[in-house]
Amino acid sequence: MNPTMENAIIEARDLTVTYGGNQALAIPHLAVGRGELVGVVGANGAGKSSLVNALLGWSRGAPRVTGTVYLAGEDISRLPTFVRVRKGLLLIPEGKLVFGTISVEDNLLSVGAIEAKGRHLYSIAEIYDLFPRLKERRHHLGAELSGGERQMLGIARALRLGPSALLLDEPSIGLAPRLVSTVLATVRQLADAGLAVLLVEQNVRAAIEVVDRLVLIERGRIVAEGPAAAMRDDPRIAEAYLGAHAA
Repeated sequence: MNPTMENAIIEARDLTVTYGGNQALAIPHLAVGRGELVGVVGANGAGKSSLVNALLGWSRGAPRVTGTVYLAGEDISRLPTFVRVRKGLLLIPEGKLVFGTISVEDNLLSVGAIEAKGRHLYSIAEIYDLFPRLKERRHHLGAELSGGERQMLGIARALRLGPSALLLDEPSIGLAPRLVSTVLATVRQLADAGLAVLLVEQNVRAAIEVVDRLVLIERGRIVAEGPAAAMRDDPRIAEAYLGAHAA
């Protein structure tokens, strides 16, 4: 069962996204509770990125977005993206939150102080405890990092803003399998520490190992959802994403 509005940190109701005359997304209800990691999976073009962009109120195009988005029970549907970010809703796109011309440590220090009442602003020391590899590379330029290290740094910079909810868009793209496991294990750790996390992933095999619930989107609509253990045996997941033998 999805979290109710009372205990959901991020929640969408009747959320639709339309580009021109084409509807890219139609989600009646989706919610992520405190300390919960929810995975959203589906093929390319299924509407996964449209979903997280709509939650944050951002898009490369000019879509028509309808419906209601709540953050910790507050209706943020009419708020601009930068206000949603200040309120604690953070989107981490693949490798996009890193400055390449300054060091890892300066990337972390460059995140300006904000008011985050009731939210935890991660210190540099806490970041290095969470990501020991970033501590090792703290004097290296952002441009010198591997894809996995950039992904870690992007997440770390978001944590410096004290998020109440994290939206991750395809964090495993281009990463070696070992680094995929490392990044997703850390995301699991953040959820266990109390963050609400919505993870958009094409790597279903890796995602299903760490999420609490899995949501399958096809053509902009939720076609299946449930606890990770149950979804592992769903034929639509098993045959299309895990190999037919898993069914």
